[in-house]
Amino acid sequence: MIDDEGSIRLALRRFLSREGWQVEEAADGQIALDKLKDVASPSSHYELLICDLRMPGVSGPELYDWLHANRPELVRRLIMATGDAVSEEAASFVGRTSCPVLQKPFELSDLRTLVQRVTTD
Repeated sequence: MIDDEGSIRLALRRFLSREGWQVEEAADGQIALDKLKDVASPSSHYELLICDLRMPGVSGPELYDWLHANRPELVRRLIMATGDAVSEEAASFVGRTSCPVLQKPFELSDLRTLVQRVTTD
């Protein structure tokens, strides 16, 4: 999960861990990119990515674009979250992708449903 707000990472880590997921965190988009670039083998992969849309430095849309170009198998496993769904950046991103977007604050049941949807092959 990628979010620049520590309290959100903590809450998501607790929830996802209770749901049986092994959770790895990144405090910003650059840290996430570094982790994604450092995948040792094709068998070492992430099953789910939850990313804040607006972060300083590498934003959610920039991370999406990198995934699309370099790790396209992960694009369908990406969920964006934002507290600013009406911004021009969010509207532009939603308009050009089919990536699901959760509006913060969201219900954990909505997150659970979306996680099940994007991780089901």
